Amino acid sequence: MTGPFRVPVDKQSPTVYRALGAVAVEIGNRAAEIGLDRSILELVNIRVSQINRCAFCLDLHTHRALVAGETPQRIAVLPAWREVDLYSVRERAALEIAEGVTQVNSEHLDDEQYAPLRRFLSEDEISLLVWGAVTINAFNRVSILSGHRIKERSRP
Repeated sequence: MTGPFRVPVDKQSPTVYRALGAVAVEIGNRAAEIGLDRSILELVNIRVSQINRCAFCLDLHTHRALVAGETPQRIAVLPAWREVDLYSVRERAALEIAEGVTQVNSEHLDDEQYAPLRRFLSEDEISLLVWGAVTINAFNRVSILSGHRIKERSRP
């Protein structure tokens, strides 16, 4: 919960927030152009949001992932993705990027971790996934610092 003293930076600086949104749209457009599955981008968005504990972005991107065809089971076990065999090598590479970008102070992608990614992802895909992780990290911070709240969704 947050108090009334927070500045909703998205509303206070709407042109900046729209520019950030435009970056996210461009990432999605470019991903579609090169054939990078939307569900991989959403897994990255969810994993980053889990690490950052951003409830607003978790709610939003879990919904989007389900719409994109992701399963509730894979979303539920995402924090333990290394311990299960539910994710493809490409998805695992994307999740390595998500965690490396998000935990740059402790888990950043060093050369040893980076090299195997190139076996499973093209340079364009790696670039877009890095941009995607950077962008959702920014959205997480805006949402957390602005005190964005979620609304309960109806049950399926």
